[in-house]
Amino acid sequence: MLSSTRPRRSRRVAAATAGIASLALLLGACSGDTEEPGTTDGDDGEMTDEEITLTVATFNNFGYTDELLAQYSEEHPNVTIEHVTAAESGDARTNLTTKLAAGGEGLADIEAIEVDWLPELMQYPDLFADLPTIDGRWVDWKVQQATTPDGKLIGYGTDIGPEAICYRSDLLEAAGLPSEREEVAEWIGGDGATWDTYFAAGKEYVDETGNAWFDSAQATFQGMVNQLDAAYEDPATGEPKDLASNTEVKGLYDQVLAAAAEDELSAGLEQWGDDWAAGFQNDAFATMLCPAWMTGPIEQNAGNVEGWDIADVFPGGGGNWGGSFLTVPASGANTEAATELADWLTSPEVQTQAFEEAGTFPSQIEAQESEAVQTFTNDFMSGAPAGEIFSTRAQAIDGAPFKGANYFAIHAEVQNAINRVDLNGEDPETSWETAVTDAANVIQ
Repeated sequence: MLSSTRPRRSRRVAAATAGIASLALLLGACSGDTEEPGTTDGDDGEMTDEEITLTVATFNNFGYTDELLAQYSEEHPNVTIEHVTAAESGDARTNLTTKLAAGGEGLADIEAIEVDWLPELMQYPDLFADLPTIDGRWVDWKVQQATTPDGKLIGYGTDIGPEAICYRSDLLEAAGLPSEREEVAEWIGGDGATWDTYFAAGKEYVDETGNAWFDSAQATFQGMVNQLDAAYEDPATGEPKDLASNTEVKGLYDQVLAAAAEDELSAGLEQWGDDWAAGFQNDAFATMLCPAWMTGPIEQNAGNVEGWDIADVFPGGGGNWGGSFLTVPASGANTEAATELADWLTSPEVQTQAFEEAGTFPSQIEAQESEAVQTFTNDFMSGAPAGEIFSTRAQAIDGAPFKGANYFAIHAEVQNAINRVDLNGEDPETSWETAVTDAANVIQ
């Protein structure tokens, strides 16, 4: 999901965000010249049986196995599917935006977009096919995220990221602390859990063991900032807030870094880096924020390490981290066939299979309520009733926060600031001042 060394990531994110203003100019220029989408239509407007290849570009693990995709080809013998997977969402974003700015050449027929950088692309709806609405398939707020003000739907929702706490029961038990999932949930604060109670539990663990409580300050901040209704922009105008006077974000920044650095709760690892991956093997941390899709990377990195479990609790109530969409670039040669495939891939039946494969909790109402999801248990996570837990966590989500065109750029600079402190030991106030300056330079 990201590159190997922590300092390298900070440079990488900074480089990506620094180009957003120029990217906006490029995308704006080409969006007005978009040609009519290509299709597989015949002269009479009907779909033909011509043999075609559809490419699907995703990132991380969407749960789209070769076996699952083969089901579609069996039902559509003229369609061959090629699935291209980027290691991390940032790689997918760079590939997508670069090719869009170049007129769309080389894009996949279906491109996955992550929710945090969706608003940046919603400014250029002409670059994407207008997808037919499918009433009642998704939770309402998921559809709203991908719908333009004039009603154009540019993305079909895949998953959402209801958050719980994943933890190492064996490490907590060895420390003489609560380790059963119900006990851990209550210890962290139960229904009244706050970030203070989560950090207080962590202080107990650190005092007992001298080891870290959570993996990354930046990752922990992600869960915190996602609970703000409008972190970086004014919903009424879409205009960026002044980061220098943004007391809500600064308060969370101070809180997470006090826990990470002063109380030494953080393992100081860059999420998705090689050291982070190795941390699962060397007991580097006892807990982490856990959107449903995170159970897949945990299992992948932890390997044969036993003891991982899921507590049905989250500080501050409900939280959603992540969740993606499938879009159909308008420059594609087979947009109608791609739309049909995107429809199938985001159907309740397929998203249920994806959840069972990769833990990507479905955004489809029917899938969420299905017996397959409700009764699903995760063997690697100590047999935790993952379907039930994440269903409960999903019910605690109260809509989606406002994220405008500048969200990704500003947020990346705040993340960089947190990493400079957590990874490199920089003074928090100095790092914040740098973020204020850098954020002003990347705003569109």
